[in-house]
Amino acid sequence: MDKKLSHINKQGNAEMVDISKKEITSRTAIATGRILFPTEVFKQLQTDDFLSKKGSITQTAIIAGIQAVKKTSDLIPLCHPLRLSKINIDIQPGENSLDIECLVKCNERTGVEMEALTGVSVAALTIYDMTKALSHELEISEIKLKKKIGGKSDFGV
Repeated sequence: MDKKLSHINKQGNAEMVDISKKEITSRTAIATGRILFPTEVFKQLQTDDFLSKKGSITQTAIIAGIQAVKKTSDLIPLCHPLRLSKINIDIQPGENSLDIECLVKCNERTGVEMEALTGVSVAALTIYDMTKALSHELEISEIKLKKKIGGKSDFGV
């Protein structure tokens, strides 16, 4: 296996990847995640139409996720700041869960996987924050890259 870590230089030090010679191409990433609730808590949330005293749980999480996507390079030290062209976060009820999907697009020299993963993570954390008063048995799980299009290789296509 000839693969190596891209953010470590020959001296073993962390560095930002040099993308200056890469071509600008269309990039898309989709990440997913889930927050699981105890059955009785989820039923209560559904009955209340996912509204809390703080406002709509899902709409607040969507806005938080969008903000996080835009701040990814501020949160993850070796990520490049990107000019994003599309961010969409969708939150749907599942079986005792809220299922989160974040799609991010740009025309850049590097991909948007970290942005999509950050959006899902912060949306899930926002839901946790808004519902933790009901239970601390909440579980954020299954955060993963579902699809990546553009650059050297595609994934999940």
